[in-house]
Amino acid sequence: MTPQAPTTQELAAKTCEPCRGGIPPMDRAMAASYLVQVPGWVLKEDPDRIERDFKFPDFAQAQAFAHQVGTLCEAEGHHAEIRYGWGHCSVAFWTHKIKGLHENDFVMAAKVNGLADAPYVPASVGTPPPPYVQGA
Repeated sequence: MTPQAPTTQELAAKTCEPCRGGIPPMDRAMAASYLVQVPGWVLKEDPDRIERDFKFPDFAQAQAFAHQVGTLCEAEGHHAEIRYGWGHCSVAFWTHKIKGLHENDFVMAAKVNGLADAPYVPASVGTPPPPYVQGA
């Protein structure tokens, strides 16, 4: 029997724990149980990873979102593959040291979903940085 995955809120509240390698990646059944908690993400292969495509009305918002995701990744010490262009941003997570998925990947997916759910405000408005930015 596959253990139950944490809820979306529980995942988003966690911080990434450094993965030193030497552990097996999450199996597909476990990954599928976690995937339910991160709406919009899909499970891919070679390597096993999770991906989500985000849509935006223009280039500036896609770029701003990509920057927010990058800032979040740096703060958590768990980095995504980010591709963006006019009106879209694709984000993928997997744990390179184990060549597959780890709970950290789903923690980050939940946090990125939180960013996507927040309203877009242009940087020129001068809003305070999000709480995950260190020194904020």
